[in-house]
Amino acid sequence: MNIIDFRFRPNTEDTLSGIANSKMFKGLCSSIDFSKMLPQTVEEVVQELDKYNVVKAVVTGRDCETTYGSKSNNKSVIEFVSKFPNKFIGFAGLDPHKGMRAIEEIKTAVNEHGLKGVAIDPYLAQIYANDAKYYPIFSKCCELNIPLVIATGPGTLVPNAVIDHVAPRYIDFVARDFPELKIIISHGGYPWVNEMIMIAQRNANVYLELSEYEFFPQSEAYIQAANTIISDKVLYASAHPFVDFKVALKNYEKLPFKPEVLEKVMYKNAAKVLNLPEIATPTTVNTVNTKNAINSSPNSIEIQSIIESVIKELAQKGTLASR
Repeated sequence: MNIIDFRFRPNTEDTLSGIANSKMFKGLCSSIDFSKMLPQTVEEVVQELDKYNVVKAVVTGRDCETTYGSKSNNKSVIEFVSKFPNKFIGFAGLDPHKGMRAIEEIKTAVNEHGLKGVAIDPYLAQIYANDAKYYPIFSKCCELNIPLVIATGPGTLVPNAVIDHVAPRYIDFVARDFPELKIIISHGGYPWVNEMIMIAQRNANVYLELSEYEFFPQSEAYIQAANTIISDKVLYASAHPFVDFKVALKNYEKLPFKPEVLEKVMYKNAAKVLNLPEIATPTTVNTVNTKNAINSSPNSIEIQSIIESVIKELAQKGTLASR
């Protein structure tokens, strides 16, 4: 199965050091023994992603200079994307307190550096997701037709963070005011599980990923909802390197998603959000080795797409028996 990881940061030495020593996450890193995550080169990270069929990884930037003195890391996101444009999809992190400077950063990131979206952290900005300071950012995203990631979650051990700032009910206002804006809620809006489910269900433009909270209390409701009322709204994300993406993949093997829903969660829903081609697993190819070769090829998307087209054409002509 091909996979899109919607929350990923390459665990380079600079990335790990920046997270571990940040004012925001120092306490959290200590509590989860973040030091166990060892640094790799970007090349090594990409090789591992290929090995596990992660065909795309969304790398989100962060800027909370005004509130925490932590400057934008969008430069590193741009470097990752520039070096491996077929693997990484970059989202620019923005500080809403910077006003028009943030808008200029969006334009530069998208038009000059090829980034594909925007990421915000209301609890790090210490304002609500529907604060007026965010509205110019939302408008520019609509104008450029790019999606928006909103980080939520408890903000565990983050100093001065107020959990209510990221409650899904405030994102509901944003979804109403900007129906053209694709909104991805990172970390599932936890702990407001049922509220998040209903906001995703009632708003056509709201999606969610569950990274880090798949096994927390009440999280089984996320899975039940994915299997029933929001199968097109849930995306896979690992939160690497806070959670090793290989561990996250094993965790998703344990979750009781219906098979057809799991395919949506791991690839199809994200491909729709990102306007990427859907990769269907070829059911008419009998040779397992051929399938494995396709999945391990660096051009797997293009090759598999061609094979799918040829098989369909042959089936229509009666050359292959339909199955």
